[in-house]
Amino acid sequence: MNVTVFGIGYVGLVQAAVLSEVGHHVCCVDVDAAKIEKLKQGTIPIYEPGLTPLVKSNFAAKRITFTTSAEEGVDFADIQFIAVGTPPDEDGVADLKYVLAVANTIAMYMQSPKVIVDKSTVPVGTADKVAASIQQTLDAKKSELSFSVVSNPEFLKEGSAVTDCMRPDRIIVGIRLDDNKQYIQETFKDLYAPFNRNHDRIIFMDSRSAELTKYAANCMLATKVSFMNEMANIAEKVGADIEHVRQGIGSDSRIGFQFIYPGCGYGGSCFPKDVQALSKTSEVIGYKPELLHAVEAINNRQKSKLFEYINKHFKNDIAGKTFAIWGLSFKPKTDDMREAPSRILMEALWAAAANVQAFDPKAMEETQRIYGSREDLALMGTKEATLKGADALLVCTEWQNFKVPDFDLIKRSLAEPVIFDGRNLFDPEWMKAKGIEYYGVGRGLSVGR
Repeated sequence: MNVTVFGIGYVGLVQAAVLSEVGHHVCCVDVDAAKIEKLKQGTIPIYEPGLTPLVKSNFAAKRITFTTSAEEGVDFADIQFIAVGTPPDEDGVADLKYVLAVANTIAMYMQSPKVIVDKSTVPVGTADKVAASIQQTLDAKKSELSFSVVSNPEFLKEGSAVTDCMRPDRIIVGIRLDDNKQYIQETFKDLYAPFNRNHDRIIFMDSRSAELTKYAANCMLATKVSFMNEMANIAEKVGADIEHVRQGIGSDSRIGFQFIYPGCGYGGSCFPKDVQALSKTSEVIGYKPELLHAVEAINNRQKSKLFEYINKHFKNDIAGKTFAIWGLSFKPKTDDMREAPSRILMEALWAAAANVQAFDPKAMEETQRIYGSREDLALMGTKEATLKGADALLVCTEWQNFKVPDFDLIKRSLAEPVIFDGRNLFDPEWMKAKGIEYYGVGRGLSVGR
């Protein structure tokens, strides 16, 4: 099948690459000419495990193409994916201007019936808005062409997006009541057949339910994280170890171990934005989403946790001190620093006149792009290099190669042997035996009371 994808960002590029890998022909359209040219040359704008070879091999096989021409993209396929960004506006509501702009562009150039697919994360009711916008454009040019608008949200995790796309837990397809249900069902069964062989993962529903499913999923996961962070804060006060609590409740099959790791807060492009967007949507319809407000408030507070530990330990005297930071991306296996806890921490340290020496396996260029050159920020080539001359070690991201470090080197290198661990990578008793003062999140007496 031929497919066009508008918006070659994180979601769009991964979806396009995976569709082309299973044999579909995909035309990728983006307004960023520099990005498109780099993609043609084999330079991938984001870090995602497995994505680069996928794009390069399918580009060489001519199953995936890149262009800035919207007209070319519309002519290429009957299935048109919209995967552009929906950043929050000043009120926290998802901004649909890019989605609607693409919808109007498709309507302007279409010369045959189309299935327009909302892949972007969008508020409930967006499919109807897209349909109305397309119809308005078609009416203006006196066209009677038919079209359908389908909600097909993504459920990708950064760091495992290619795998998630290849082996999805579920494929949600939301169909508007006015559209041809049977035709859409047959089309999407054909499109996703390579990912749906072992058992039927496709769930058909109405478009509004599909749109809400995406927000509900992310908000549920964010709720689990904030709940565990709340439990971690309680554990500190009562002298319990949240790691033992996590093991105790995670063994309950009704709860499970996923997303119950406490730490210095969640970040990324999805959880913060989606929790806020669903909260605002609820308020617009007159409902006060108290649980979502609490999830957001706990997470915002949690991102300041490490700085609170640092201030307490150094008795509010950190001006001129240097801190080694391990991990800058919001999670492992990505270079994404959107809403990353490391940013809150570094900015607080700088405001207190402290210096940072940081390392991340993948996010160094992104850090440079965000902060530029600063006298109080040194980006180091290795995690070991951050330690030299530093007063303490701070851990913000649970990269695999941080989990078994040379503790003797850490102790020798730091001016004071102290670790502030925002991801609970290490055992407090082991740290004590090593002669290292250790601050975990929710690790009871290890943080001092």
